[in-house]
Amino acid sequence: MRTGRAKGKLTIAEALDRLLAGTGYLALQVGPRAWRIERQPTPTPSPASAPSPVQLDVVDTTPIVVTATKQPLAYFDLPMAVSVVPLGERDSHDPTAATATVAAATDGMALTGQGPGRNRIFLHGVADSPFPGSSQSTVAVVLDEARLTYSAPDPDIRLIDMERVEVLKGPQGSLYGVGVLGGIYRLVTRAPDLEDTRAQVSAGASSVASGAMGSSVSAVGNLPLVRDRVALRLVGYGAIEPGWIDTGSRRDSDRTRVSGARGTLGIAPGGDWRVDVTGFGQWLNSGDSRYVYSSGKRSRPDQLPEPHDNDLSHVALRATGSIGAAALTLATGVTWHEVGDTYDATQGAEDFGVPAPLRLLDQRKYRTWDSELRLRGTSGKLGWLVGLSYLSARQAVTDSLTSAVQPAQILSQDRRVSDDSAVFFNLTRPLTARLTLEAGARLFHSAIGEDRGLVRDTTHREFRRTGVTPDVSLSWRPSRRDMIYLRYGSAFRQGGLAFSAAGKLAALDGDELATVEGGWRRHLAGGGRLEVAAWHSWWSDIQSDALGQNGLIETINAGDGRILGTEVSFDVPLARSWHLEGGANVTSALLTRNALGRKLEDRHLPAVPEYTTRLALRHGFALGAADIALKAGLGFVGPSRMNFDPLLDRRYGKIWDSNAELHARWDRWDLSLAGSNLLGGTRSVFGYGNPLRYRTTSQFTPQPPRSVSLTLAASF
Repeated sequence: MRTGRAKGKLTIAEALDRLLAGTGYLALQVGPRAWRIERQPTPTPSPASAPSPVQLDVVDTTPIVVTATKQPLAYFDLPMAVSVVPLGERDSHDPTAATATVAAATDGMALTGQGPGRNRIFLHGVADSPFPGSSQSTVAVVLDEARLTYSAPDPDIRLIDMERVEVLKGPQGSLYGVGVLGGIYRLVTRAPDLEDTRAQVSAGASSVASGAMGSSVSAVGNLPLVRDRVALRLVGYGAIEPGWIDTGSRRDSDRTRVSGARGTLGIAPGGDWRVDVTGFGQWLNSGDSRYVYSSGKRSRPDQLPEPHDNDLSHVALRATGSIGAAALTLATGVTWHEVGDTYDATQGAEDFGVPAPLRLLDQRKYRTWDSELRLRGTSGKLGWLVGLSYLSARQAVTDSLTSAVQPAQILSQDRRVSDDSAVFFNLTRPLTARLTLEAGARLFHSAIGEDRGLVRDTTHREFRRTGVTPDVSLSWRPSRRDMIYLRYGSAFRQGGLAFSAAGKLAALDGDELATVEGGWRRHLAGGGRLEVAAWHSWWSDIQSDALGQNGLIETINAGDGRILGTEVSFDVPLARSWHLEGGANVTSALLTRNALGRKLEDRHLPAVPEYTTRLALRHGFALGAADIALKAGLGFVGPSRMNFDPLLDRRYGKIWDSNAELHARWDRWDLSLAGSNLLGGTRSVFGYGNPLRYRTTSQFTPQPPRSVSLTLAASF
């Protein structure tokens, strides 16, 4: 729909009234800074002439549209556990805002704590192992329409010029295919604007207690090349994140540098067709690891540096439009991802026979090609979605030892080629005015070819699996403010090759997960919300990355498990533009069948916090010509464990997270001031750092120190 322009000094209401004049739409203010555009009401027939239909529209909230479901659906109507994190001004131009920013605001989302670019993401308690092995990740990282990761760690994509982050919790096998046992972490970028020329630049500085200074810059530009037809959007950013771990005489040795660039060309060839071509790259380097040997400390004795690299390049194409009454989406994307870790191996590598000083090099190269064609539409009361999908993933993992006196000695090599083809569908049918049934399934064929061993002594095996992953849900709207749902979802993960405890290569069984979940969402007056969810998952033949006797990480079948969980989240408007928001999560994840070959003292799955809580108070107000937003938050992350083996287990967690931020906006300027760990906590957020030293020394990753950051942005 095309509207006229509004120009001049206008209130928001006046501007929207001018823009919408004659369109049949109107604007309703639903919060201090929120407006909703909706159709003008039509005359209602009198009760004598016709019965009034059930009114399910909710007019007191701004609708949030979720597209991670592969079709635009209102968040309130989704019959599954989902979190949508809209990004504020500070996050959208701060190069230090990344996955941890989203995890702090998302109940049921957990990260391992090794540091930027090293972490694994877990959702709804579906955690196989905190160790960085070769098994496929249970959570897929998706940028717009294309999957970035298959088995790589989280690349820690910065949130510059992102519109929002969508998190689908629980198995998503029917929509996303093989391996997605835990859920989807999806980043939605801002598309090029075909009409307006805009630019934004920012600069920031940060400081940590007893650490170094940091800095950041970013720039975003939108340029229409052919008005209403072609536009280019460019994003660039860089940051130096201060270090705070002292290693011998090297102070603040874990400093991190990150830089990134993204360009999207948007083309509107005609009608409702739209084509977007995106190129993206991010390069991250940390000078050292973050673990120490004494709890509560942020220093350790002198040892060799342990740098980390996580470099990602990505190109993608997305085309959308209509074919008759159906909407078509064609998307394809290729990602090249390289991850490198160096560990001090002067201890723990004696059995390999290489003279010291030693370094263990863990080098990983990934390539993921994700393509999909889908159609959606309606036939009467039936909504439908059907698609074809193909995903090809390549990974090469090499572990080697190197020293100053001889070339690298390769310890292990793993080369894996995965190809997944599928056809999928999803159907939605209202059964009554209040009750809706949704069902979908994915028929997949997964093939893996793997070469494992050493350069001159490799074993090749192939694994194939054809199957179906169904999904069915029922949603009920007892009132216009409430929605109750019940869902069954499933997913499958293919197996591979791994060395057994006897040192022989063996095939791993693929694991499967099924979940039954239920939830209730309620709209609160003034744009607030309340959500409660509970789930029960059955997990068979769990693949878990474990630490071998030689200090290298191998994948094993640990047995069967079950996960019980419940969570609540809320955003409650208070008087005079005050809001109270928060959430809590309780998870019980246990191994019910033990296939480890040893007696267990504790059957809890690793890397799953037993409970988490968060609470924040925010307030918005005007101060002269400036709009001010204040927020203060406090959270607690409960205890977690590292390993099934009591000899290797480590406990961590019980962490208080305290933060506050101020945001001021006037004219074209934005100022953000933020502080984290204001209570100065020093507890361990993780219990692992160096695989070769793990058996003989305790390792702790402490909370980052108290820090403060200042960012200034200008828009043109």
